[in-house]
Amino acid sequence: MSRLLWLSGLVVAVDQITKFWIMATFDEYEVLVVWPVFNLTLVYNTGAAFSFLADAGGWQRWFFISLGVVVTTVMVVWLRRLQPGERLTGYGLALVIGGAIGNIIDRVWLGKVVDFLQWHWQDWYWPSFNVADSAITLGVVLLLIDAVLGDRSDAPS
Repeated sequence: MSRLLWLSGLVVAVDQITKFWIMATFDEYEVLVVWPVFNLTLVYNTGAAFSFLADAGGWQRWFFISLGVVVTTVMVVWLRRLQPGERLTGYGLALVIGGAIGNIIDRVWLGKVVDFLQWHWQDWYWPSFNVADSAITLGVVLLLIDAVLGDRSDAPS
């Protein structure tokens, strides 16, 4: 199943291209209203999801880089050991791997993650995110679906 690493590479490429574009086009906190409920805006996140540990003083950069490398390594090993029929798990892992690498690149290069996608409803704003975060979320959803609805060949009929 390691042949699915092309998907991880695609996620990394699209993630980095969109981040370079947003940084070249927008000033920090500049907002472009795309739809009444969706904006593009350049923000930086030194923390993790929902800015967790964003104000921790700097040590979190290396913690999240290390955590990302460990998790990515484990998932690559898992992906390589999958059986041919475990396609949903393979796609889920490949998406998470690509997203994790995309955000690791930001942390190594900039010391923070570039976020730019922003959903909102009236005055309620969802935290900004990026393509890598989207791939991680979709990958986790696929892994959960597979865990719940996976191979039922051993189930009684």
